[in-house]
Amino acid sequence: MTVPELRPWRAAQPHVARAAGAVRPRLARAARAAGPRLARFARAAKPQLARVTRPKTWQYTAGAATAGLALAAGVVTAAGPWDSTGQRTAERDRAAALERTGGVDHGRGSGGSGTTSGPPRPAPSAGSVLAGLGGASGGVPGGVKAPPGGEALDDVLGPLLDDPAFGTRRAAAVVDLTTGKRLYGLGADAPLTPASTTKIATAVAALAALGPDHRLTTRTALEADTGEVVLVGGGDPTLTAREDARGLASLRTLAGKTAAALKKRDVRKVTLSYDTTLYAGEETHPIGVNENLARVTALMADEARTDGSTRGPAPRVPDPAADAARTFAGFLKQHGITASSPGPSKATDRADTLATVSSPPLAALVERMLTNSDNDLAEALARHTALATGESADFEGVSAAVPARLKQLGLPVRGARFHDGSGLDRTDRITADLLTALLAEAADPARPELRPVLTGLPVAGFTGTLTSRSTEGAAGLVRAKTGTLTGVNTLAGTMVTAEGRLLAFAFLASGTTDAWAAQTALDRLATTLVAGSAA
Repeated sequence: MTVPELRPWRAAQPHVARAAGAVRPRLARAARAAGPRLARFARAAKPQLARVTRPKTWQYTAGAATAGLALAAGVVTAAGPWDSTGQRTAERDRAAALERTGGVDHGRGSGGSGTTSGPPRPAPSAGSVLAGLGGASGGVPGGVKAPPGGEALDDVLGPLLDDPAFGTRRAAAVVDLTTGKRLYGLGADAPLTPASTTKIATAVAALAALGPDHRLTTRTALEADTGEVVLVGGGDPTLTAREDARGLASLRTLAGKTAAALKKRDVRKVTLSYDTTLYAGEETHPIGVNENLARVTALMADEARTDGSTRGPAPRVPDPAADAARTFAGFLKQHGITASSPGPSKATDRADTLATVSSPPLAALVERMLTNSDNDLAEALARHTALATGESADFEGVSAAVPARLKQLGLPVRGARFHDGSGLDRTDRITADLLTALLAEAADPARPELRPVLTGLPVAGFTGTLTSRSTEGAAGLVRAKTGTLTGVNTLAGTMVTAEGRLLAFAFLASGTTDAWAAQTALDRLATTLVAGSAA
């Protein structure tokens, strides 16, 4: 098996090489302590995990002293990549106690400081993410052992990929981000259904098109001729009507600002309308009405959820825009402004803006989307990418805009198909090569604007969709986006090996018949890859 050099954009050196050097001593100590355990696990991974029939959450305790936990806690403290908004600290504390946290915002909005009010802070400095691994100088540091490649890695991963749990088609790719070499590939150029790993591509395209500091703005406008107030949707699904906005754009705040502006004009009664024309085309996703996402519209509050939840499947209101406008009218009334029952309209160019509220920066939205696998955010960011690319803000525009942006970055998009931003569309296609290239691009020191793609990935055993997955031997070492549809199971992300090397990987399986077996087999691949160099 050959291990071809990747193009320059795929290699994160020399920064990652310096990173590995800085963290090497601490990782080496942890690896020596955990080595025998990891080696035993690697050798016995298949029979052990085959017995798992249901997900099991690894419970961390304050007094835990097992080698696996020592390794996980050590790496969570020392290694990365990490963001600069407190996630490293939160996850370290989680390893020492029983405190579960969310993603980058830890369930506190995007301010990152723990406050629950005030405007969101600017996008975190991307430099801290890879620099969090250290700052020694150039080249692959002496004593850092390269992970196996070629036939050696084929001997490790090949038998695992033969597992019938992977269904009728499977693909895999592993890339060393220090050297830029592909260490392993199996059908890596074959386009398969990616499920939610599509969100990695959506994130890269959105950040490349809009920049990490871009914000989504919702506003109100007054039509001077008619006195009509128009609530103009800005395509921000995180707009919230909750009393505690937690750093998000607040519909209550917008109502207060709007009421104040109207009172200055001595207006106490208005005709209220709402404008969703930022988006075009069909609002219903091709999968139809589904609790995994709301209708795709430029105006909604709290993702149109009816159960008070903030993530995961939930019942949704049938008309998110109308519901948000009615809620807004109620808030206006609390400020002494009487509004008519709202209906759809379009703000003219002559309308005066009364008030605005803005989302957290795109960097934080991307992290939230990836950590929580947020389908509503994914579809919104895909449409904003289409707008920024000059395409229409609909599913057709997304299909053109996302691959166009990725192609501009020099990424291998041949065979890729994007029919949505979330990956819920079964006709989407992505290769394992493209997924690892996306991750390598996000790790490139020349692309700091893409760093939220790495910082937003769920952390095995700690956050998001990996909270209770890959916990035996890979906790704190693997950051990855999961993907699940009926008959489709995928996993793509980054990992720190026991030798301190940073790898990108992508595993895709189609035609699976047992979701739990496929998920377990994917986690076995990731865990074995982490432990491989120690074994």
